[in-house]
Amino acid sequence: MKHRLIAYIVLMVGLLPQRRPFFPSLKKVTKVINNETGLSSDPISERQSQLIFNSIMSFPDNTEFSIALITDGEVRFVGAKRQNNRVITINNYQSAFEIGSLSKVFTATLLSNFVIENKLSLDDDIKSLLGFRINFKKNITFGQLANHTSGLPRLPANFEISVDNQANPFKHYDEHKLVEYLRSEMQLNPEPGTKYEYSNLGSGLLGYALAQVSNSSYELLLNDKIFSRYNMRNSTSKRETLRVKLVNGLDPSGDKVSNWDFKVLAGAGAIISTVADLSIFALAQFEEGNSELQLTHQPTFKVSNKMSVGLGWHILKKKKGVHLIWHNGATGGYRSSMALDLKNKNGVIILSNVSTFHKYAKRIDQLCFKLIAMTNE
Repeated sequence: MKHRLIAYIVLMVGLLPQRRPFFPSLKKVTKVINNETGLSSDPISERQSQLIFNSIMSFPDNTEFSIALITDGEVRFVGAKRQNNRVITINNYQSAFEIGSLSKVFTATLLSNFVIENKLSLDDDIKSLLGFRINFKKNITFGQLANHTSGLPRLPANFEISVDNQANPFKHYDEHKLVEYLRSEMQLNPEPGTKYEYSNLGSGLLGYALAQVSNSSYELLLNDKIFSRYNMRNSTSKRETLRVKLVNGLDPSGDKVSNWDFKVLAGAGAIISTVADLSIFALAQFEEGNSELQLTHQPTFKVSNKMSVGLGWHILKKKKGVHLIWHNGATGGYRSSMALDLKNKNGVIILSNVSTFHKYAKRIDQLCFKLIAMTNE
């Protein structure tokens, strides 16, 4: 049981500012229709249809995929659901899903906004801006929190994993516990800036620190700096404010599970969104004049010959010289993946109610990479 609980958390979840709202338009919105596999070869290809069909059939009934396919800046939506051991197409591009660690991209985008507006620097030490002393003498920078090189562990040592909270593990981890950890328990390994170590704590702390600096909240910052700017009307980190249908999260057997409440670590994975909203955000990534988003794409740390890290985004070197910015997300009842080819303005966004604990959960990422590879053939 102890190992299962640990796995439950570990697998979760990595110029001038514009002065007017920026609203990229969705140039093309299309739907798929039923055939014997449940997916049509028009407007998507037969290979894409079969790929989606084969993937969703790996999961239990009531599994939903909400997919955005972006080709040369044009968006197509595909909605699929496994029902009664078959696949049907549904209109779910405006249905909401937990996006898990995809939230880290938005947290890093908030940081980029602060940098562009000269409110802080990527190299600023977080200790000087938090307002209380933390248990570490060396600098930990905002940039290191955003690119997973802070040395912070995946989760804080005082994050309690128990049978009682496994269905909603972050719900009771509040500001008091975070501050207590930073003041008295925090230990770093390795030294900040020397190694990539994926950290939910680091991203959660980044969201918390930005809120402290601005005397605001993570949700208000998201609304002010991102959601309102890009007209993402159905995106939020507060489930109770959602105005559209929230697709039920599923466990590996297909039963409904609790949604997750992130509290003080919201920056690590609290956002709920739709592929319609995420498509607008994705199209904005292609705009060369958007200095805030361009900054997040710049490599800040080389992990390997095939991967670097920007701010939030992982930068992947694929075959044929294609470079992608990518992140995925996972919670107890959901799995997501988003990959963008900035040069060719192609992309794939997948939201699903596949549990991260399903044995085939990684097939969501595999589907994402295979679909975007097809756009470059």
